[in-house]
Amino acid sequence: MSLKDRFVTAVRLPLSVGSRPSRVIVLCYAGFLTSAIAQVTPEPPAFDLSTAQATPTNAPGELLPLNTPASAPAPRLGGTSQLAGPPPAGALPAQALFQWGPIAFRPHVFYSLSYGNGFQGAPGQQGNTLVNEIDPGILLQLGTHWTLDYTPTLRYYSSRLFQNTFDNRVTLTGGTAFGDWSLGLSQSYASSSQPLVETASQLDQETYSTALTATYRMSTALSLELAANQNFQFLGQNTAAIGQLSDWRSWSTLDWLNYQFWPNFGAAIGAGFEYDDVSVGPNMTSEQLQGRITWRAGNKLNLVLSGGVQDRQFLSSTVPDSVTPIFSLAAFYQLFEPTTLSLTASRTVSPAYFANQTTESTTVSAGVSQRLLKRLLLSVNGTYGTTTYLASTATPGPSIASNLDSTSLNVSLSTTFLKRATASIFYQLAYYSSASTIYNYSTTQEGLSLGYRF
Repeated sequence: MSLKDRFVTAVRLPLSVGSRPSRVIVLCYAGFLTSAIAQVTPEPPAFDLSTAQATPTNAPGELLPLNTPASAPAPRLGGTSQLAGPPPAGALPAQALFQWGPIAFRPHVFYSLSYGNGFQGAPGQQGNTLVNEIDPGILLQLGTHWTLDYTPTLRYYSSRLFQNTFDNRVTLTGGTAFGDWSLGLSQSYASSSQPLVETASQLDQETYSTALTATYRMSTALSLELAANQNFQFLGQNTAAIGQLSDWRSWSTLDWLNYQFWPNFGAAIGAGFEYDDVSVGPNMTSEQLQGRITWRAGNKLNLVLSGGVQDRQFLSSTVPDSVTPIFSLAAFYQLFEPTTLSLTASRTVSPAYFANQTTESTTVSAGVSQRLLKRLLLSVNGTYGTTTYLASTATPGPSIASNLDSTSLNVSLSTTFLKRATASIFYQLAYYSSASTIYNYSTTQEGLSLGYRF
């Protein structure tokens, strides 16, 4: 999936339905997909590793102007949402709806209707709800170097345990090339209110993110990657049942020196520094050292593996430094022309939602993507994650249990039709477990979605 496919929009129409919908909704929607087969012509997922890695590949590549992305559903903010994620979207239409000089206007809309069981709206309070969501937005292409996307999200719940929300996301992205340098800038703002696993409740969040990147081609085999990031996260109300929450501000850099040994194999060494300013608890600094390999075995296998160690210090605290192994893996294997297997894994350390704590999180995900009848795309993905909460002070106070494990299965059947429209049915099953009883429960969600990009 290319950079374009990572910016696709979701639009979900508000419906006022107070009773539980029958599963006949999904069956009827499946019938709609079958009847539309004559005009459906989706392509298999693009075999592009770049969407699965947090850092660029080792190959210096050509220094070209920024590729114009398609609009996309706003990614989840911090934490693990209890709601299912958006389905994959099709390609960006070749022609914009309207062109005014160098500015191209590309409206987009996405609608989703789903029913969920067992969602927690407050600690220990589970409920079932119908969820209607509409994301109408617009992507502006500003010449060949800049894009600006605004996507509001209106989400309606049938259960009174949850509050209806109006979320927003604005993203400005730009890039250019100058000699042997390739420069990039990204600035975004997002607000969201979703039921989160970590807080066992619906939590309001705001984030401000800035990223500056630069790549310098030193030779045909050697290149340098530089990155500077600023991230602010502000949380809503505290929940007495789980403890005090903490906002944070983070400034970080992670820089890589790449060497391309062969056209399909490269290696890199990287070093990074981070400073975290938290509203409750000691501020933190951390350093990391990593190595990375990138391997592309013909048209079959694409692999990026990085790993190293992070040393985190807790300022104005008697807690000793935390030295933790970290890693990231992304692998894609095209078993057959219509079949792609994927495996991703990561281990990260970061400030927690809760005061005076940090988290060590490990996640492993495996999936298969299968094209059916040359017109439908079946995606099956399983994920396991475990999070350990560690104190940053000698007396952290009451909070969540010391660990949280999650296991989920996601299945979707999607297609494209009328060249610019997408349709999907999906199902999600998730299990959560912890030493705390309010985090031992399971959820299911099933639904359908429609999208269109002009």
